[in-house]
Amino acid sequence: MRKLIPSYIRVPLIFFIIAGLTEYFLDSGDQPAFMENPVVMVFLLLVLLILIAIEGIVGAMENLLYQSLDEEGRARYDSKQAEPSKLILWIKNAYKKLLGTKPIEEEGEIILDHNYDGIKELDNNLPPWWVYSFYITIIFGVIYMIRYHVFNADDQFAEYEIEYAEAQRAIEEYKKNAKDLVDFNTVELLTDASDLKAGENIFVAKCAVCHKADGGGGIGPNLTDEYWILGGGIKNIFKTISEGGRSGKGMVSWKKEGLKPSEIAQVASYILQFQGTTPADPKAAEGEIWVDESAPEENTDKEEATTTEDTEAIEVVEATEN
Repeated sequence: MRKLIPSYIRVPLIFFIIAGLTEYFLDSGDQPAFMENPVVMVFLLLVLLILIAIEGIVGAMENLLYQSLDEEGRARYDSKQAEPSKLILWIKNAYKKLLGTKPIEEEGEIILDHNYDGIKELDNNLPPWWVYSFYITIIFGVIYMIRYHVFNADDQFAEYEIEYAEAQRAIEEYKKNAKDLVDFNTVELLTDASDLKAGENIFVAKCAVCHKADGGGGIGPNLTDEYWILGGGIKNIFKTISEGGRSGKGMVSWKKEGLKPSEIAQVASYILQFQGTTPADPKAAEGEIWVDESAPEENTDKEEATTTEDTEAIEVVEATEN
């Protein structure tokens, strides 16, 4: 191995292999391990110094042993060093066999009678590497046909659908643990007690000064009625908190003031808890009554229930009069 790879290649190669393994097994986030942990840099420097020291020591020992030999021993050592390694010999022999050509001395056996202005043709066989590759393609084609056209294995389209579904599941699982990826298009109402408590703390610290602690409104509008200036519901409230209110007279953009998307979702969900409550000193309604257009079925069901009740009441009155 030492004869095949010189030390100026061997040392950096081993060093980068060790550095790569260190980077692979140490979890350092987005930063390289040697930058995240200074101890790793010290370790890698020690490894490099040890590799250089080993090369120096081994080289010095070989030179010392060589100097201790007599003339005959040095000659045998030099001749042994000059011999190609068994690996090199095996590679050369394998290359010749795969090439399938005859030596120049034997080309007379395969020369053809064709003669074109002194140019003669040799009757060489196809190179063995080409023949073997051709056989491999035939075997591959037979296996492929049996797998996909006889046993109907998943083709590339089915595999794409499977991988796409797996990727979607991975994305959804990632989103569960990455709450700060939420925006006003994907936000959902939070009902967990810990989220609502966190939203309450944020509201008291940052929002109560304008909306009062009970949501009755002061500088800011009343949060307990059905009237909204920029729209109600979790998505509109999230967007208003994140992007800010009306230009020039609305509240600031809390996204720019340092609130994370997960915190905005928490406080927006907490604000919706004020709906239907009675504050101590409610401010007059501002804006318009907001109707959730994304839930028409619920309204339809209410209307049908009301209509049914009215019909039943009319029938009872008519039966009484009769």
